[in-house]
Amino acid sequence: MEGGLLANNPSSYALLCCVTVGIAWLLHWVYRWVCPPCKGRLPPGSMGFPVIGETLQYMKLSPSIDIPSFFRQRLKSCYIYRYGPMFKTCLAGQPIVVSLDPELNRFIFQQEGKLFRIWYPQTANTIFGKKSITTFTGPVHKFIRSFASKLFGPENIKESLIHELEDAMKQHFAAWAAKPSVEVNDAIADMIFGLVAKKIIGIAPEESKELRKYYDDFFNGVLCFPIYFPGTTFYKCMKGKRNVEQKLTQLLKHRLSTPEKKHGDLLDLLVEELRSEKPLIDEVFAIDTLSGLLFGSFVTISGTLTVGLKLLKDNPEVVETLKEEHEAILKKREDRNSGFTWQEYKSMTFTAQVMNEITRISNIAPGIFRKTLTDVQVNGYTIPAGWLVMISPMVGHLNPTLFEDPLKFNPGRWTTQDKEKQSIQQRNLMPFGGGIRLCLGAEFAKLFISLFLYVLVPNYRWIEIKGGEVSRVGEMVVPHGYHIQLLPRT
Repeated sequence: MEGGLLANNPSSYALLCCVTVGIAWLLHWVYRWVCPPCKGRLPPGSMGFPVIGETLQYMKLSPSIDIPSFFRQRLKSCYIYRYGPMFKTCLAGQPIVVSLDPELNRFIFQQEGKLFRIWYPQTANTIFGKKSITTFTGPVHKFIRSFASKLFGPENIKESLIHELEDAMKQHFAAWAAKPSVEVNDAIADMIFGLVAKKIIGIAPEESKELRKYYDDFFNGVLCFPIYFPGTTFYKCMKGKRNVEQKLTQLLKHRLSTPEKKHGDLLDLLVEELRSEKPLIDEVFAIDTLSGLLFGSFVTISGTLTVGLKLLKDNPEVVETLKEEHEAILKKREDRNSGFTWQEYKSMTFTAQVMNEITRISNIAPGIFRKTLTDVQVNGYTIPAGWLVMISPMVGHLNPTLFEDPLKFNPGRWTTQDKEKQSIQQRNLMPFGGGIRLCLGAEFAKLFISLFLYVLVPNYRWIEIKGGEVSRVGEMVVPHGYHIQLLPRT
């Protein structure tokens, strides 16, 4: 009888067919989400809910400096998760294979340009610009590395930047000491950004402070949902991006209209290239490059040193040893007031150990990303072409098989006489990435952290005012900031 009703009612029959096809399509789509196509065997893991994936689990705040539960649960062979050091997942709508395996991490770095290439999640590419350095190789990449090395390269650091950094730090510390309290991350970010912005785009400190504020929400957008709606993380990121682009575009157009006037900054080099007969870049690429360099110059260093000051405050014996090393340098000088030198920087062995330990524990960046250029066979599994691979240095840095008692702040671990242990530690310390795509500013960051400690520790002590509680998501965060009062040593 029901068949007869359907036969006599074509519209009902058509509706039933549409519903059936729709349900079938939905079931097929869900199946393809849960079991992505692969010419082989995918790594273990879960793709989570459609679209959302496992992003909510990943973003869950872990109130400890230990490995966050998202990684810890998947790394262990517990009764729920049996994934091990390599697993698939989906974050912010993108399929990703996460590598927590030191050997696999090195393999990925070694195969740069062959099986993998540098890449970032789609939201990060949108925020930092599709014409950023991550989307170009060959001559353009060489040009940008050469361009950036004019500021961050060893030669410029040795010849001029080291002295300018020391002067800037002395001035900023004196200003901090005149205030009842400062928020460390914000204050350090202003310190770095003011100097770097002057070197890159030639703007005054007042302008650089305004420009830096636009970057505040950028870092949170690397692995967020690309939902452009007021109040969302992505909306805040894009609003900041527009403000940065407007400022930099105005500046670039002014410079292009007056090419004969030189300012002695890196923007001069971009203007020169843009006005050449066959430029390697265009204006959009120039803006994205400037924006990326300005952002990268301060965000990880300021966060790292914020955590570093907290770690030092909790370990006064380390501060005292640092103070002794720095005062010994001053005693060796013929002129105590002469500037800090590259040779002195390289002679500070304990300071280097402290820097290693701070960068090992802090892990400010959420991860190192690569994209597969072809299907990649690893340990019996296949990572499909076009998938993202995320390396988590943080998990390696907190792995007890690589670093003994990893949650302990122990600069002395870097003086071990066990050559095998020393080699393992050095190979697996990667706060600045690895391979041929090592961070452009790695040497600058190391110098900045070492010089920061050298200027600060012998001359000042600090009292905690509020905040300083450390948590982890994919990276280490200080949710309530770290407020201190800086006091000159008598």
